[in-house]
Amino acid sequence: MTGGGDAPGLNGIIESASRVLLKQNIEVVGILDGFEGIFAGRTKPITLESIIGIHSQAGTFLGTSNKSKVMGRSDEFQKNFAAMKLDGLIAAGGDGTFKGLRELAPDLNIIGVPKTIDNDLQGTEITFGYDTACTVVSDAVDSLRATANAHHRVMVVETMGRSAGWIALGGGLSSYADVILIPERPFSREKLAQFLTNAHAAGKPGMVMVVSEAAKAIGEDAVFSENKASSTGIRFGGIGERMARWIEENSPWEARHVVLGHLQRAHYPTTTDRFLTASMGAMAASLVLKGQWNRAVVYRNGLVTDAPINDIQGAPREVAPDHRWVKLCEALGIFI
Repeated sequence: MTGGGDAPGLNGIIESASRVLLKQNIEVVGILDGFEGIFAGRTKPITLESIIGIHSQAGTFLGTSNKSKVMGRSDEFQKNFAAMKLDGLIAAGGDGTFKGLRELAPDLNIIGVPKTIDNDLQGTEITFGYDTACTVVSDAVDSLRATANAHHRVMVVETMGRSAGWIALGGGLSSYADVILIPERPFSREKLAQFLTNAHAAGKPGMVMVVSEAAKAIGEDAVFSENKASSTGIRFGGIGERMARWIEENSPWEARHVVLGHLQRAHYPTTTDRFLTASMGAMAASLVLKGQWNRAVVYRNGLVTDAPINDIQGAPREVAPDHRWVKLCEALGIFI
């Protein structure tokens, strides 16, 4: 089952885990559309022919949902799952998926594979989909730099990430963006205005700024709107447009903004994410074959390994203000 928002690499998990299990004559059943598939009894058999090659595709072969209502539906969930006559569940999802499973069926045999492009889950050093999201940001910055230079503008690129700045930091650093703004390091408007003014005076032809959707200035709140479908009740977004307007009002530059949005989730997985999901899917299948349930497949110290499933639950894992990538940005002269 795949739950929550889609992420590049979900199909890699499905193909890798299924290939290992099918090779051992284990029946594999795909649950469609996340929790909704269990509540509605929607499944399909997974065969080798149906999943060969899907690892290279974005999205999820099984469908997913991040709007399922789970409160008070524990009995319904357990009854429906029991009717499927399955021995256990491999679930690829984010914090919401595993919280939901814990509430709905605390005794369910489960193997968890942490998933989010935001890279903010506890218990693992990296989540699949993150490298692909950073690649989308990096490619966008590389492309937009040409038009920034041609028109002598600042191009503001707004990224996803919720309350964590990993995507903006990784994508911005890898493309040598001129400015990177992340939630964990509220920025000084005065210092940023001076930085932009100095760059203009020095004859820089154009600039590119990467802004995480929850970035904010010192003493200010992040830009957000109400979102009843979200677990937090809010949806971040709009900082890119506001920053472009602010730049024009407080520096010599013209500015335009671009919101990458779901492009960061919809891209086919990079080679790095393919390696990661191949290993993670195979590890998940190995845990099933050994009967080692209630474990999570994680990446630690350069290796794919397993850990208690509770390890991947908790508050978002945010960027440390003095993270080594932050220091590298400072060394390169990137405003952060």
